[in-house]
Amino acid sequence: MVREALRWLLDDEPNVEIIGEAGTGPDVLTQAQALSPDIVILDARLPALDGFAVTRALKSGPHPPLVILLLVSGDPTARQRGLEAGSDGFIEKGADWPEQLAQVRDLLAPHGPPPHGPPAQGPSSP
Repeated sequence: MVREALRWLLDDEPNVEIIGEAGTGPDVLTQAQALSPDIVILDARLPALDGFAVTRALKSGPHPPLVILLLVSGDPTARQRGLEAGSDGFIEKGADWPEQLAQVRDLLAPHGPPPHGPPAQGPSSP
């Protein structure tokens, strides 16, 4: 339900194209390998492989995407685990939809529109 609502919100955003969706951690990794997204928004509580493990796996590749984790509001332990895994930012699930969209915009703003062509070398900055 959260994924569908977030997709609906992001569909109207300029410079954002949703190229895939997945319901489990292993599915995220399969799609990320096939689609090479610039940004991945993950729920920290994915089934089969949680968002922290998926973040670590995504960040270990040669051209890692930006990874934004969806977290339960006010969970400092999850935020710390996300930072340790390599997350580039967080969205709080408990926030209302306009606030979540504002959080996504804030996280994406420093990075500009997705690049065209091969990804740049080096780590992504938060």
